[in-house]
Amino acid sequence: MRQGLRKSARGVALACAAAALAACTPLGVFATFTPRDPAIVRAAGQAYGPKARQTLDVYAPPHMSVARPVAVFFYGGGWERGRKWDYGWVAQALAARGYVVVLPDYRLYPQVKFPVFLQDSAKAVRWAVDHAGAYGGDPSRIVLLGHSAGAYNAVMLALDKRYLAAEGVDPARIKGVVGLSGPYDFLPLAGHRAEVFGAARDPAATQPVRRVRRHAPPMLLATGGGDEVVPPSDSEALARALRDVGAPVEFHLYPGVGHNEIMAAISRPFRDRASVLDDVTSFLDRVTD
Repeated sequence: MRQGLRKSARGVALACAAAALAACTPLGVFATFTPRDPAIVRAAGQAYGPKARQTLDVYAPPHMSVARPVAVFFYGGGWERGRKWDYGWVAQALAARGYVVVLPDYRLYPQVKFPVFLQDSAKAVRWAVDHAGAYGGDPSRIVLLGHSAGAYNAVMLALDKRYLAAEGVDPARIKGVVGLSGPYDFLPLAGHRAEVFGAARDPAATQPVRRVRRHAPPMLLATGGGDEVVPPSDSEALARALRDVGAPVEFHLYPGVGHNEIMAAISRPFRDRASVLDDVTSFLDRVTD
């Protein structure tokens, strides 16, 4: 009987995940039904600024004897949608692998445009520097991760030092960056991106591929060969630009994996689809060792 219930629950999770992924939503339905990894929610709705969406959650491993590296994860959604609650399962997956995970919300379009979401992201990192130690984290070992628009945020903070510097954060604290299916090379601006980024004085300065620097932190850029939302060429172009200036970078392409499927592969029901979680945590373990 119990085995039948477990199979039924897994089936529901898989069906809901498939529906959420097919619709390219923020995975809210998936977040509700997918089985989660063991982790502890150490803080929920913690303010890192005065605005309504400037809040974050903190997840930690169930058992810690020493301070653990701090992973700040930025979700995607085209800079116009998303909420941290929908991505708690990602934070739990990383926490179960030994990381104290900071999961922030940030302000979105049309309330704000570029570069405000980057400024919010930098404020969240500032909070991690100041407060992660109280939750078992080691603020001298911070890594940034993101998916889609969130990958853009993470990568831009690492490449353009102005955003972290404006918050008083030494960019050297960032030991590594993981970008999953991120948009890094999207000039000329068109459609929705023209609305989000069009007010920038220098459009080229909005492009991670134009902001590469030799002493950038090590990066893992991963994407799916079946991504029809953000082309894999964006990750390939950024990886190539980083190599050209001598910056450390790894590039992973998962054949047949779509834009949201690369995230689903981090979840317990879908880990047999692609080795995303193993590849990400192996990289993070190396750069934070």
